[in-house]
Amino acid sequence: MKVVYHPDVQRDVSQILRYYDSINDHLGDEFWEELNSFISQAAANPQRFHFAARDRRRVNLRRFPYHFLFREIPGGIRITVVRHHRQHSDRGLERR
Repeated sequence: MKVVYHPDVQRDVSQILRYYDSINDHLGDEFWEELNSFISQAAANPQRFHFAARDRRRVNLRRFPYHFLFREIPGGIRITVVRHHRQHSDRGLERR
């Protein structure tokens, strides 16, 4: 299945990577690897993850306090936001 990203997801992830890279040279890479692993899982089996809001499913990372929301599209998924667990639950919901 294909994975499509909302244009603002790149900014979300870049901010997170900058933060983790400022703490430790390897932490950003570890976040990136975990994020991509869960994106692959979501693309392979979208129904595995629960609905969080409207038509969006939520995927929690295990090691990091972040999650992403996605919606199913024909032939794949579209990731709309990557956010910290403590960010407001409405952040990114306006993204299609």
